Amino acid sequence: MAIGDSVKPDETIDLKGLSCPMPQLKMKKKLKSMESGQILLGIGSDPGTKNDLPVMCKKDKHEYLGCDDSGDGSFLFYVKKGG
Repeated sequence: MAIGDSVKPDETIDLKGLSCPMPQLKMKKKLKSMESGQILLGIGSDPGTKNDLPVMCKKDKHEYLGCDDSGDGSFLFYVKKGG
C-alpha cells in the first residue's frame, strides 16, 4: 500500500528537476511556515533525496513518513512537521 493512500498532505511542494541539496533546503524552508503536525508532500526527481531527507528530518525533529514512487519517474516524499 502506498503512503499516499493513508496520508493526506496539508501542503505540497514541487522539487522536480532539483538535485542535492536543493530538495532538502526547499522542504526545510516550507516546513518552517507550517504548523506542528501538518504533513508536507514533496514531489521530486532526485533519487538521492530518498537518503538525504530522513537524515534532515531526524536532525530537525520532523517525522519522515516515507517515499512513494509516482509512476512517472518522480518520487513523493512525506514529512510530518515536528513540534
